[in-house]
Amino acid sequence: MAEVIGNDGTWTFDGEVLRIVPGNGRGVHRLRRLLGEISVPLDAVAGIAYEPGGRSGVLRVRLRQGADPLLQAAGGALTDKSDPYRLKVNVRRSAPAEYFVDEVRNWLELRETGAGPVDRYLLPGPDVPIRASGSDGWATFDGETVRLDWYWIADSAKAKAGPRTLRLREVASVELRRAVVIDDGYLRFRTKEQGEPPAPKRDANTLMMWGFKKEEAAVIALASAVVARLPHPSASGPAVEAPAVPEAATGEDHHDTVLRRLRELGDLHKRGVLTAEEFDTAKQALLRRL
Repeated sequence: MAEVIGNDGTWTFDGEVLRIVPGNGRGVHRLRRLLGEISVPLDAVAGIAYEPGGRSGVLRVRLRQGADPLLQAAGGALTDKSDPYRLKVNVRRSAPAEYFVDEVRNWLELRETGAGPVDRYLLPGPDVPIRASGSDGWATFDGETVRLDWYWIADSAKAKAGPRTLRLREVASVELRRAVVIDDGYLRFRTKEQGEPPAPKRDANTLMMWGFKKEEAAVIALASAVVARLPHPSASGPAVEAPAVPEAATGEDHHDTVLRRLRELGDLHKRGVLTAEEFDTAKQALLRRL
């Protein structure tokens, strides 16, 4: 068995399965800890490489297209720190890392599984039940239904709609947009009966995101848990659609929006939803938009 220990966890390979076990240090991204141990069957691996660096190198495994619901759901939302298929390795462990790569490549050649796309998920996705908080509410998923509940600061259209429960068979696709600025990320569940949806902030099937590390990690995990239980995109069209970019507010509308979001931030901080550090970071980001 091959093994390599990195800054973010430990990878092992026994000829059949690549096991990725996250570390428990404070520097390990929350998404890695939420996902826990990931077992990647060799059939799901498209390639592997070790990239040496100065004080540390990076071990990367590339999965076959369509094999993993996490990658399908997350799209471009994964960062270097949150990506579980990337392991930072101290330069002193470069030899084990290179040996690890050779072992996986040798078995890939022996198995001759190919590196092309697949028509079914080869990984199961995160365990359920699972919950994720956003800036205007929270979502829960039990494996059969998605429920959306709203904070009092949610848009009036969401407040009027009230709590939303979607059965899995009603969900056509999942859209995940990572926050670029402080309040423009979202997780949307498109239903089979829904036409063109309203703006994310007014859509009762959409959870808005501030973009904080803790919040974003849980949202990505929940999104991938849902996607894992939907029909594979090769049979039902794309499971994750590219979200439309909302139009930016301008002039007085923009100014009022920023002030409203500042008030909402203050309320979340008072209620303990945001730490002092998160509140200050978000406040400064909003003030820079005035």
